[in-house]
Amino acid sequence: MTSAAQTAHTPNISHWQERVELTAAFRWTERLNMHEAVANHFSLAVNEDGTQFLMNPNQVHFSRIKASDLLLLDANDPETLELPGAPDPTAWGLHGAIHRQCPHHRCVMHVHSIHATVLASLADSSLPPIDQNCAAFFNRYVIDDGYGGLAFEEEGDRCAAQLQDPKRTVMIMGNHGILVMGATVAETFNRMYYFERAAETYIRALQTGRPLRVLSDEIAEKTAQEIEDYPSQANRHLAELMAILNEEGSNYAN
Repeated sequence: MTSAAQTAHTPNISHWQERVELTAAFRWTERLNMHEAVANHFSLAVNEDGTQFLMNPNQVHFSRIKASDLLLLDANDPETLELPGAPDPTAWGLHGAIHRQCPHHRCVMHVHSIHATVLASLADSSLPPIDQNCAAFFNRYVIDDGYGGLAFEEEGDRCAAQLQDPKRTVMIMGNHGILVMGATVAETFNRMYYFERAAETYIRALQTGRPLRVLSDEIAEKTAQEIEDYPSQANRHLAELMAILNEEGSNYAN
């Protein structure tokens, strides 16, 4: 196992395709203005039990992260934060806890994107199925209403305890932001993108002050399942974004 210290100081090519895909997700999240300064973080499990994972280096802007920059960490290593080149403590607290306790969530993306954070700031942070994008998340999120401050290890453990159901792939973090989970980078990024779009639609609909057109539970669940089963959409989404980066001569895959 490569330590955080080794990973921080040596260009790393292990798990290269995973690194490239995760870095593309960082670059596009910044381009969509869904990041927040240098405070957000993504991770991807790379071993069978999910405890070894890639994550962005401490407080590097998403627009500058390269594939070789990503840290390779072990969720079961208690000395991680004491090593040179250690990750952000809140990133470690949150992602380390999830990768230890929730191996079904292979990829984890945490952002403070504006519309999702507005939703997380409402007394009722539920997302009613008022359109197709909102319906995609019907019965597939959990609302955390116990915010306890920055996501150091205790707060990370508290959040991870609510993510035991593999079907719940989004956590609306009350007073904070969102966590989005998935099996791959493509699936997770696609889900994060559409959750932000869904939250924006809902917030803008509320701003009209007019009654909402809410789908029935039956149609909302049917729509969510159809979207989950739709062939290759997430993979094609990420592949197209990577193609654009490649055409632009981006150094993300360095």
